[in-house]
Amino acid sequence: MNEATKEVIFDGKLVELIYKIIDSKTEAVLTSVEYPIGYIHGVTEAFAPQVTAALTGKAVGDFIDAPIDCNKLYGPRDESLVFTDNIENVPEEYREVGMNILMENDQGQTKSFLVTRVDEKSVTIDGNNPLCGREVIFKLEILTVRDATEEEIEVGGPVNADPDISEIVGTNQRVEPINKF
Repeated sequence: MNEATKEVIFDGKLVELIYKIIDSKTEAVLTSVEYPIGYIHGVTEAFAPQVTAALTGKAVGDFIDAPIDCNKLYGPRDESLVFTDNIENVPEEYREVGMNILMENDQGQTKSFLVTRVDEKSVTIDGNNPLCGREVIFKLEILTVRDATEEEIEVGGPVNADPDISEIVGTNQRVEPINKF
């Protein structure tokens, strides 16, 4: 497909991409998504508005850097959302860094907390968004742009999207879907 016939991203297009989130100050990679994520542009709120705006009008093969001030997106860090407790008071299944815990207050409101530290005596959880207080850059690579089907628009992304695992298992291997029963 030549440059003149490339489909560009606008509302109603199915977009598949990979991305990294880089801390602007340290240049550390905070998140790396290497398996394509699919969404319907203008329908699915998959990314921050600044990222969505940066993707509009782009095409397959484009690389985009979208800077985000996460203080504007999530607000400043709130240290009152960080708790450390004695490890004996924490159920064993929650004693792993990276574990996401959904908690509920007396009014029935829920909030997600992330286990950020575990040692032999204590567990620390944090209710702040992990990007809170940071300035980051979303580095995106667009892999697919096409008209979304009605079903994809309804569900907000690709339907029956199976990964190509031939690089993992080899091209001479037979792979059966596990949901055939």
